[in-house]
Amino acid sequence: MDPTPTSDNRPEICFFDLETTVPQRRGQGYSILEFGAILVCPKRLLELHSYSSLVRPDDLSLISPASARCNGITREAVISAPSFSEIADEVHDLLHGRVWAGHNIVRFDCVRIREAFEKIGRAAPEPKGIIDSLALLTQRFGRRAGNMKMATLANYFGIGVQSHRSLDDVRMNLEVVKYCATVLFLESSLPDILTWNPQGSPISPSSDDGKSSPEQPSPNMHTLSSSPTSENVPNLSLAGVGNSEHHPRISLLTHHIGGANADVSNPVQPDPFNMSLLRNKIETEALQSDVTMEEKTEQESQDIDIAEGSSSYAGFLALDEVSLNSINASLVPYYRGTQRIKLLHENVGLQLFCPCLRVRFGVDGKFLDQGGWPRLSFVVDASLSLCKILNACDNAAKRIFEDCESSSEWKPIMGINYRYINNPTVRLHIPTVVNGNIARYAAEIHQKDSSGTVQKLVFSKFDAAELGNLIRGGIFVDAFFSLDTYDYLQNAGIRLVAKKLVIHSN
Repeated sequence: MDPTPTSDNRPEICFFDLETTVPQRRGQGYSILEFGAILVCPKRLLELHSYSSLVRPDDLSLISPASARCNGITREAVISAPSFSEIADEVHDLLHGRVWAGHNIVRFDCVRIREAFEKIGRAAPEPKGIIDSLALLTQRFGRRAGNMKMATLANYFGIGVQSHRSLDDVRMNLEVVKYCATVLFLESSLPDILTWNPQGSPISPSSDDGKSSPEQPSPNMHTLSSSPTSENVPNLSLAGVGNSEHHPRISLLTHHIGGANADVSNPVQPDPFNMSLLRNKIETEALQSDVTMEEKTEQESQDIDIAEGSSSYAGFLALDEVSLNSINASLVPYYRGTQRIKLLHENVGLQLFCPCLRVRFGVDGKFLDQGGWPRLSFVVDASLSLCKILNACDNAAKRIFEDCESSSEWKPIMGINYRYINNPTVRLHIPTVVNGNIARYAAEIHQKDSSGTVQKLVFSKFDAAELGNLIRGGIFVDAFFSLDTYDYLQNAGIRLVAKKLVIHSN
């Protein structure tokens, strides 16, 4: 340990991980069941010190069967363990003034640490910097392993099986980072040879395999366009790099390399081992308790043809065409050996067309994706027939999900809004495609005037405020959307993703 607790002489990186209870209802919150950490030399990546402890929560009843299945920690295991207040000094000493590292720590572990210290009336430790390997590897290494779960990455490199115990997981996290860095280092040495996949698809650490660059947006808005529907897979760009004079943090939510004035014709090739790239400012609110950002769905791209003069997409069912008894869910191959849950109707992928949906709350862009772009969504009133269909979908997918023994919490598709309990609502997501520093909407957006004429809108730029002026509370929209399942950041469920929107003019 350090001779003095000052932050100036604490160069070690603290990799840490928490195991927690799994909330059984909305607003219940999490209780820490285990804390584990290792101190790592940043120059040699050697483990210098380790610490772990089970933690007894104030209420043992919070350790439900679902929680025990997640990490194997039972009530009996922690009944004689210390409370968090009893290990708070050790935790504070390990974390305060050091660089924090871990997988998905910005949105989960950091928040839980602050909550735990606040609960016992103590000031929380402050990091000198943060390295979140989930966001960092998503942008630098890409989803070539299938998804960005630690277990998937470890399996990809043949490191072992994730135990979901804190100390084992942080050591696995460090090994995964080493392997990913080595691959990136080798690829940067011979990019024309080593970045080519044996199946013939070029591999890019910041983009999806085999996805073509989206076309440039049209310079005019409110004009007809015949451009095809874009693929709904975001191309994540690397976050900006730089230094903050006061609180250096990794920023994985802001800009692309080089800033707005970068020469994109001659992009900078960053050194994968340059640790200075990890010192940048992170948005302050990312460490607050209200950072439970909506789950990001890995979208399945679809090419859908629109019949000339047709009022709907082929393959989208009107509500009265759906039979509840014909709705089911199935595991289907997704990406390099992984699987995902797919909603089916009569053994065909289920997609819905809902006309005249009243917008309850307009476009919300306050949440950001990994590249710093607003994640757009809006809320509409749901009819009784739509609610029945969505509940049937939710039940079918949840049965498959429970059989998969995921540690994530299933989020019901029909969230309860107590202000409008007699008028249920659902959220529609507007997907985006990002290429470098250019983003555009992946859903087709049209406008219908009072005479019934429908005109496709083409936007000169990605502008959440501009879209919010069009999709606002009180108006009506016709929506064509898919039902996509997700399992991300310990949350899982079904998300309604718009493919085409027709906005009714007042």
